[in-house]
Amino acid sequence: MKPSPLRLLQATRGLFSHENPLGLPQKGTIPRFQRGLPQKRRIPNVAHVIAVSSAKGGVGKSTIAANLALAFSSLGYKSGILDTDLFGPSIPTLFNLSDGNTNNPLLTEKNQLVPLTNYGVKTMSMGYLVGEESAPLVWRGPMLLKAVQQLLHEVDWAATTSGSVSRGSGLDVLVLDLPPGTGDIQLSITQQVELSGAVIVTTPHTLAIKDAVKGVNMFNKVGVPLLGVVNNMSLYTCPCCGEKSEVFGSSEGVRKKVCEEYGMEYLGDVPLHGKIGEDGSEGRPTVVSEPTSERAEIFREIARLVGGRIGLGEKTAE
Repeated sequence: MKPSPLRLLQATRGLFSHENPLGLPQKGTIPRFQRGLPQKRRIPNVAHVIAVSSAKGGVGKSTIAANLALAFSSLGYKSGILDTDLFGPSIPTLFNLSDGNTNNPLLTEKNQLVPLTNYGVKTMSMGYLVGEESAPLVWRGPMLLKAVQQLLHEVDWAATTSGSVSRGSGLDVLVLDLPPGTGDIQLSITQQVELSGAVIVTTPHTLAIKDAVKGVNMFNKVGVPLLGVVNNMSLYTCPCCGEKSEVFGSSEGVRKKVCEEYGMEYLGDVPLHGKIGEDGSEGRPTVVSEPTSERAEIFREIARLVGGRIGLGEKTAE
């Protein structure tokens, strides 16, 4: 067993560089930055990679991404999730792995990061590597882009930990939780990884829809297939009287301004419900905390639709 990268980083901070911002021991496996567009590569031991994007913050993208990965797992697929939001990582909290003192990734013999697993889903996040949860990441562009490259290509998704590092099987599907926006990190990911497609998350609010369209146009420009749109916080049902309200506007805006205009599939409506946010904050997303609820079934149906679009074979839920 090797020391965790966090302790390793603390011991070797003077060795940080633009070429190795995570401070991982090197054996020459990470290519240096090159001029021009980087060559797309498959992520080893991963059959399909799905990007979940919103282009706007605050629309529940990470919650959707986490529940999507969990839904794939509940349907019998080997799934994982990679948190690529370096400034605001959410996956450690959503998967109840935010204790930096005990949840530190180990390294394989080839100096690759070993994912942390909870609820049957393998996870990796910058949040595991920065130490204190409140510690800011104050990095400029070159280090950010190189850190993304390391997270994409220096994680062994076939490795598992149970007291020691061991080899297992790879993943059927890896969900990438992208940061908000359409900037350097998003472009770097689309240029470096062979993506099976992208899922767009929005709310019915006009401002969210406008930014969602920007995300759609970005993926179209870089040639990434668009798998569909998830309309989050679409409808609120009063727990007292049962009255339904469209708090952020009509869902027709999503259907017409995004799906119809851009020929995208409408993957489903996720309601505005207090338990979804509460469960995520407690580190037990809806698919885990309320597996028999209507809300959990919505996430599983979205996973079935996305799986069908990327060609995942039928599985029997375990």
